[in-house]
Amino acid sequence: MLRVLGRRNSVNVQKVLWALEELTVSYVQEDYGGEFGRVREPDYLALNPNGTVPAVVDGDVVLWESNTIVRYLYQRYGTAGALDAPARARRERWMDWQLQSLAPPIQAVFVGLWRTAPEKRDPAAIERGARTTNRLLKVVDGELARAPWLSGATFDYGDIPVGAWMYRWMNMDIAREALPHVEGWYGRLCERPGYARHIMVSLV
Repeated sequence: MLRVLGRRNSVNVQKVLWALEELTVSYVQEDYGGEFGRVREPDYLALNPNGTVPAVVDGDVVLWESNTIVRYLYQRYGTAGALDAPARARRERWMDWQLQSLAPPIQAVFVGLWRTAPEKRDPAAIERGARTTNRLLKVVDGELARAPWLSGATFDYGDIPVGAWMYRWMNMDIAREALPHVEGWYGRLCERPGYARHIMVSLV
């Protein structure tokens, strides 16, 4: 059976668990990383030499990097294998955009507010991260003005990487700009059972 190695409160593990739920693929999840440790053990480093989570073992296939894992899952078990190159690119650009553009500022806000003691926080860094995230989400809002999902007319794997961060963004004590299309999309995400089960969990 497919194995997911990583703690459930990691956003990168959450992406993978949510994808598996959408695809109705059976799996077992094992706690690694964070308070569970184990990621510096030789057996784990043989699977993921970065010592980060997640790692996925699917038969003789071993993968790390969450967005790559989501792509693989949809190629093997879902819709991506039937898509032509332009359709795949439309979805996957949002996966790359999440890593390159959105992840750094939103991570700065999250770590600053949730993973840093109040007396050690850098308010200026948190404010910069929030300002940049608000600006970037205007790009998402513009896309969602044209279609209900980042993947297009229907939900697909292109929505997962950005969508995984939205619960955290919407539940942090920060100033968020009013973006009606993003808010509508977030509401639709919250109605998906896999999102509720794997993303809408405690932030700590």
